[in-house]
Amino acid sequence: MSSAEATVLRSTVLRPLDLSVYLVTDTRLCGAFGVAATVAAAIGAGATTVQLRDPDATDAELVTLGRSLVTLLTGTAIPLLVNDRVHLVEPIGAQGAHIGQSDLPVIEARQLLGPHALLGLSAQTLDHVMDARSTPPRTIDYLGVGPVWHQTTKPNAAPPCGLDGFAAIAEMSPWPCVAIGGIDTERIPSLRSAGAAGVAVVSAICGQPDVARATGLVSAAWHSSEH
Repeated sequence: MSSAEATVLRSTVLRPLDLSVYLVTDTRLCGAFGVAATVAAAIGAGATTVQLRDPDATDAELVTLGRSLVTLLTGTAIPLLVNDRVHLVEPIGAQGAHIGQSDLPVIEARQLLGPHALLGLSAQTLDHVMDARSTPPRTIDYLGVGPVWHQTTKPNAAPPCGLDGFAAIAEMSPWPCVAIGGIDTERIPSLRSAGAAGVAVVSAICGQPDVARATGLVSAAWHSSEH
């Protein structure tokens, strides 16, 4: 995919960014059903943002997988974000990236992405938010906050911040905050009350026997808690 084509694709993303049902892919959990089939079912049932995450894939494998997701998402206005590997955003044709605190410095990531791509940053503490607030305007588009509760899909995750910790970060953040970690449908209303702009889920969708139904339950829990 050429740079010009990638620019055109990015321009199809509608703003404001809808982070309400944020699917993070997990190739292992998707199993034989596959990542592409999981994403196809999820976006048909209410997923609003997709993050491509596969730490075990080579760059070439991730580009191949990512391009297949770009094909699925074209015309939907649902953005594809690449986890960590900012340098693969353009080869994939994705709309942006999400990075963690130990990844590429956020200002450097923005410089690589350019001004129009989306960029999310993980945050676990108030200090992380304060550091992010020192960056120039339009460096960051949203924060991924968590894990909120204990989770098992990311072995090296930070300690849980808890619901109160999430609420404190969301209150301090000038950016929309997506909650991640240990989220199920019963916990979604409390997260929305705590200021979440959305919920990022992995195992609640990936690997579920009926991906569309599982996504629909997450979406329904989010929208029914609207107030």
